[in-house]
Amino acid sequence: MRLIDGAALDAVLSRQELVETLREAFRADITVPPRQHHALDSSGDAASLLLMPAWSGPSAAGFGHVGVKIVTVFPGNAAKGLATVAGVYLLLSGETGVPLAMIDGTALTLWRTAAASALAASYLARPDAAHLLMIGAGALAPHLVAAHAAMRPITRVTLWNRDRARADHLATRLADGGFDVRVATDLVRALPEADIISCATLSSEPLVRGDLVKSGAHLDLVGGFTPSMREADDATIRRSRIYVDGPGAIVEAGDIAVPLAAGVLAAADIAGDLAGLCGGTASGRQAADEVTLFKSVGIALEDIAAASLVWRKHGS
Repeated sequence: MRLIDGAALDAVLSRQELVETLREAFRADITVPPRQHHALDSSGDAASLLLMPAWSGPSAAGFGHVGVKIVTVFPGNAAKGLATVAGVYLLLSGETGVPLAMIDGTALTLWRTAAASALAASYLARPDAAHLLMIGAGALAPHLVAAHAAMRPITRVTLWNRDRARADHLATRLADGGFDVRVATDLVRALPEADIISCATLSSEPLVRGDLVKSGAHLDLVGGFTPSMREADDATIRRSRIYVDGPGAIVEAGDIAVPLAAGVLAAADIAGDLAGLCGGTASGRQAADEVTLFKSVGIALEDIAAASLVWRKHGS
């Protein structure tokens, strides 16, 4: 069994190729059971354990694997200088069940999460979207910036984070990316200027205000993955044409589940998911001035598609 670390993964993947791989995967014969989400109460850190299996059928050209991702989320790790999210991905042969590779699950998650957001934006963001507001400056933020820039003509990136020092550090990392990079101190002033607003936080209080989002903007909500987390307020939900990555977002994510329970959002108001967008059964952006919103919590299909691509590119 081969061990593939984050550096090896970074060396073989490209943003556009991974986006197109995910597009193909959402059209393919891939089985994705509900993921298991366990609270690790004994940790004292509101920590979680996630198990995400998937397998592809013989008709899924280019895939043909079985895989499972094991992920832990420890919110308190940030204060210890450690990653909040950690994990491994076990890829097995779809023909024999023999383990093929153990892949750095943290790096795989960063790549595929950003690629899924960029895939959604390819249907939902305006083609001329050039200004990206990145809310959050954690490990996922630079991946989201790079992925969105691979699918839309991003020339300006504004960063906002509660901890200004982390935003400054990210700005330095992005300085050579060909963007006009700025750090915002006032989110209220930054929100109305952005064409795409990508939000990757663990916030329990909404950061995006619907009354401040400009017409034609696309919202990419990535961070919240439990009902107690919110990145956008109810006004944002009311203004937006809503899309999700899959069924999990409807029951797990506070940005969708809470408005549904409160009657702010009806199930019929959810315009589609990634499978529908990629398969042509759901339509994307309808007008240049409408606000679109994509909410993701992650799908095991994305992991097995990305892991299969890594395996092929790494010299299977």
